[in-house]
Amino acid sequence: MTKILVLHGAGMNMRGKSQVAVFGPQTLEDYERQITQYSDEMGVEVEYFHSNIEGEVINKLYDAHEGGVDAALINPAGYTSGYPALVAAIAQVGFPVFEIHISNPASRGAVSQVSGPCRGVVAGFGLHGYYLGMKGVLEILSE
Repeated sequence: MTKILVLHGAGMNMRGKSQVAVFGPQTLEDYERQITQYSDEMGVEVEYFHSNIEGEVINKLYDAHEGGVDAALINPAGYTSGYPALVAAIAQVGFPVFEIHISNPASRGAVSQVSGPCRGVVAGFGLHGYYLGMKGVLEILSE
């Protein structure tokens, strides 16, 4: 079974509690329930990880590289720019990483530095972006 690591970046624990006009009323727990529903439909195993500490996210990527993960979906949130060590870690792991955003950061003038080493980017589709990311992972891995 394909295993996907879903990484939630800085501030994702505040979803549904602040910036509701941008990101909607869903909490991080709501995100994970929906993502689990998508993964169940696709027959994919998902592991979740959230941290507001950049080094913990980097360590999780490196641990995943050492075993058992086929791909990762990352919503970098507060790590979208200004975190070169995270960008380097994404470039170093031996599995494809896809950047996922609920909204479109470019619509707010943000430019993602995380997207460079990522295999693909999905932005602006709400929670459905995780579904699209998982479908992309399955397509890439079947090549």
